[in-house]
Amino acid sequence: MTTLKTQVAIIGGGPSGLLLSQLLNKSGVETVILERSTRDHVLSRIRAGILEWGTVELLRAAGVDARMDREGIPHDGCYLTDDELMVHIDFKELTGKQVMVYGQTEVTADLYNAQD
Repeated sequence: MTTLKTQVAIIGGGPSGLLLSQLLNKSGVETVILERSTRDHVLSRIRAGILEWGTVELLRAAGVDARMDREGIPHDGCYLTDDELMVHIDFKELTGKQVMVYGQTEVTADLYNAQD
């Protein structure tokens, strides 16, 4: 039997676990990720596609921003509507920040590629 040692074990190979692992690895902390599903299964789940700007900056700090910056779409706001009213919410005007339209599945794929 082979014994392996690591500094940190992370439960879950979704975007949160992968991002934590990536940030720790960049800081010199060894990690292992434990995921009960296959990588194909994790990558086949379609998830949300809007990233808050703090998450965008965190992905940049983790070094997994190249494809996001190339393929993602910065977005300044949205419209809320009902039958009679349409209101524009300007994120950039209100907060000074945008959001990024870039799917969580794509973020997960980028993080898996960085881990490889």
